[in-house]
Order: sequence, then structure tokens, then C-alpha cells
Amino acid sequence: MSAFLGAFSLTFGLGFFYFVGAVPGGVAAGLSVMVATLVAWLGYVVGAAVMLLVSPSAREWISRKLKLPRERDPRKMFWKAWDRFGLTGMGLLAPVTIGPQAACLLALALGEKPIRVFAALALGVLPWCFGFALVVEFGLMAVGSD
Repeated sequence: MSAFLGAFSLTFGLGFFYFVGAVPGGVAAGLSVMVATLVAWLGYVVGAAVMLLVSPSAREWISRKLKLPRERDPRKMFWKAWDRFGLTGMGLLAPVTIGPQAACLLALALGEKPIRVFAALALGVLPWCFGFALVVEFGLMAVGSD
């Protein structure tokens, strides 16, 4: 039981901080591919939820740090990219780039509603979950592991 809890904690922590290594790390720690994928997703989603809870003060800090303007300027490249890909694009790219915490802060600083940010991140990570699960499963089949 303690081995399972250790593997669960490792996978959850990796999902929270470094999603790319969560599924392979969980399987290497002894979880099945399905359980490792579910726990990695849970860790990622909790990482987003935690940032949404601390968002008011953090939102102001990130706005000042990144010098985000209050008004949209459609002539600037950043706003062109945000207008084109927006929250959906961030939700799909955050798991393999900046992670849920930074994505939450950035989206909130840009004026997105917290529930929309949470939904985009929770759903945007699912294709990555399935992809990493398939890669790990096929890798295990290739080396002949159970």
C-alpha cells in the first residue's frame, strides 16, 4: 500500500508541476498506464485550481511583471495571437509549455473568467493525457513489459 501511495504522490506531483513526465513517471513508479494517466490529469487540474484560488493578488503581480496593457491593441503580435488562438490554444499548449499555474495567471491577467480558464485547461490537457498514455503503452509493449 505504501508503494502505491508513493507512486500516486509522485505522479500527482509531476502532473501538478511538470505534466510531460507525469504519465511515464507514474508507470515507472509502478502504476498502470490508466491509473498514471488519471492521476497525472488530476494533478494538472488541481494545479490549475490552486492558481484560480490565489488569483486576485497573483493576477495583479503577473500583469505588472509582464507589463500587460489594459487595452487590446490589435496591431501588436501578442494580441493578434491571442485573438486568433485565445484560451483554447493556451489550454492545448499549456501542458507541454508553461504549465497550468502560469497559464492560469496569464489568462486571468488577460481578463478571462476563472471558470472558462479552468475548463480550457482541464479539457486541453486530455489529448496530451491520451497521447502520453498511448506512447507509454506502446513503449511497454515494444520492450515486452507487462
